[in-house]
Order: sequence, then C-alpha cells, then structure tokens
Amino acid sequence: MAGQGLITKFTNCCLLRDHQIIKDDLWVQDGKIIDPMEVFYKHKKVYDLKVDCEGALISPGYIDLQLNGGFGCDFSHDIENTEECVRKVAKGILPHGVTSFCPTLVTSGPDVYKKVIPRIMKQQGGEEGASVLGVHCEGPFISPEKKGAHCLSSIKDIDQDSSQALQVTDTYGCLENIVIVTLAPEMPNALNMIEFLAKENIVVSLGHSNANIDISIKGVEKGATFITHLFNAMSAFHHRDPGIVGLLASHYKNVFFGLIADGIHTHPAALRIAHRTHSDGTVVVTDALSALGLPDGIHYLGSKSIEVKNGCAYLAGTDTICGSITNFAQCIRIFKHSTGCSTVEALEVGTLHPAQVLKIENQKGTLKFGADADLIFLNENLEVLQTWISGKCVFKT
Repeated sequence: MAGQGLITKFTNCCLLRDHQIIKDDLWVQDGKIIDPMEVFYKHKKVYDLKVDCEGALISPGYIDLQLNGGFGCDFSHDIENTEECVRKVAKGILPHGVTSFCPTLVTSGPDVYKKVIPRIMKQQGGEEGASVLGVHCEGPFISPEKKGAHCLSSIKDIDQDSSQALQVTDTYGCLENIVIVTLAPEMPNALNMIEFLAKENIVVSLGHSNANIDISIKGVEKGATFITHLFNAMSAFHHRDPGIVGLLASHYKNVFFGLIADGIHTHPAALRIAHRTHSDGTVVVTDALSALGLPDGIHYLGSKSIEVKNGCAYLAGTDTICGSITNFAQCIRIFKHSTGCSTVEALEVGTLHPAQVLKIENQKGTLKFGADADLIFLNENLEVLQTWISGKCVFKT
C-alpha cells in the first residue's frame, strides 16, 4: 500500500534491478521504493516531484561489512569519543557511495569492547551519514599465528569449562549491537562458540585462521556463513589441503567471502580465481583504517601504530600490511577491472551480496519494491555522482 508522503519519480536513468540493467523510472515514497502501477491504478495518484537523472545509472547504495575507521578515527582506539567517531566516518563515506556499514573492532580487551559496543547503536542513516547496521567484532577468538596486525596479548582462548553465553558476556559485555563475529574455527572449543553465536543470529565469519579444510567445513556445518578478507591472514592454499580457501569450491553455496579489492591486499589473479569459482558469494569490503581520506603519516589501528607511505598502510616500523586506505567506490572499480566481470556483477558484490550476508536483502542492497530508497547515481566509469538515503539526497558532486 502506498504511503502518505510525497512521491518522487526518478527519470532519464537506468536501474540495476533483478540482476540486470534496465531503462526505467524509479518511484519513491516515504523513504521506500514503490510500485508505480499500484500508485496509478489503485490509489489514482501521480508523482509530486520529478528528478532528472541525466542518464545516470541508479544502483542500490554500497554496504561495507568491514570498516575499522577513517578520517582520523579508529573505532577500537578512540574509545572516549565513540559516537563522534561513528558520526564522522558515517558522514565521510557518503561521497564513496556507502549508505550502510558495519563499524569494525579489531582484537581488543574486554574493557574496550564493553565500553565501545553499547555506544555503537544500530541506526538508519540520512543527511548525517550512512546507516549503522551493527558492529563487526574481528576477534578476539583468533589464531596467534595469523593475527596480522591484531594485538597478540588481547587474543583470547575459548574455555571449555565455561558456557559460551558467559564467555561472550565476559568478552563483549552484550551481543545486542553485534552482527558479525570473526573467529578461527581451529581454536579449541571454537566450534561450540560458532554454534552458539549462530543460534543468537550473529553472522559467524571464519578468519585470522590456520584452519585446514576439514575444520573449515565443520565451522560451516556449525553455522559459519562468511569468510573474513579471503586469502589474507589465513593458511595459504595447498592442493592437498586448501584450508579455508577450499570453501570456495565446496558444496556449501550459502558461504560468502570478503575480498579487499584495493589493488594491494589481493592480487588481480586471486580476485579472478575467487570470483569465477563462486561469484554469488563474493563480497567486496574495504577493511579501511583511520587513515582513509588522509595523507601519508602515522595513524592507529586499535592499540597499534600504523604508518601510511606511498598509498599503503603498514604496522609502524615493519613491512606488515595492516588494512586499507582505499575507499569503497575505488574498490568496486578495481574489482571490475581486475576480474573483467560485468557491471551488474561488480555492483552486486558491494550491494546485494553484503545484504544477503546479513539477511537484509529485502530491505537493502536492492531496488525491489518495498526496499529502502538507499541509492547511488553512477556514471559509465562507476564514479559516484550522488548518494541518496531513504529517498533524500545526502551527497552530490
């Protein structure tokens, strides 16, 4: 049923809808995409406002499932200014076409989690910034051997003598604002934790892990449905034991995997292999750091200092890569160029697929009727021209 608000008609545009790009108009009312036929024939109404899109391609807004911070803010480090940091990042990513994101916390101590997580509330976006879908806790139940840039002293074991519920409370404080937890399935008692979290409707992601293929499969059977930054911080592919990477070619087609398509973390050939093996499971993430949008220099990732030089971020004083400074729109363009995929496929790895990971694909990541009117206008080079949230323009070049 049509709502009571003004009806906006977007015209002179192409739409990404039902896995294809079509020439059509888009109709929006009360922040939702509506069916014009229902408006015309059932409610006898016409549009109140017409927007000439000047030939732009309209896509659902991008969804970033792994974003550590940006513009000088790090969600795991700036724990006294959490709300301000979330607002600053949410606003700063609008020009990148990101309309929803998951603020991500790297491996930290319980004092950090318990202080920060309650202050990152799920909220619908608007002119003030992108929607916050919930927290992605990347740790602390990860492999010390594959910690990457994470703090070794904050990595935590899973105690077999304590209930999963109690350990989650002791670690995070509360699950209410958490939507994704990354853990290593080979760690003692991790499979029980995966099963517990999955039953709590938390997306369990396998990552920062040395797991072999057998343990990886058991993790999926217990409820894991995502892989954190595939190829990075995990055991390398081997033909006799492909490890977590082997899940790409398994019969578990409900498994999605994140790829950092910044041109640094993942070689173009690896992007092609992953996408061509399991295209429906591909999800682009930025894994962006506090240095996103800033020049070279010293910044932070949790408790660690990072140094950005020549467009790449390293743990300060080392050659260990520790996150990206490439924005989401750039990652999508790099992914498309690297894989040679279609425009539809390139856009869906940043829209539909991440929405499917969180099981919100009827609400976001789509232009279907009834979905949130979170939109981006793109030119033929997939550069962001405008960003809209709930049917309101929040960024325009």
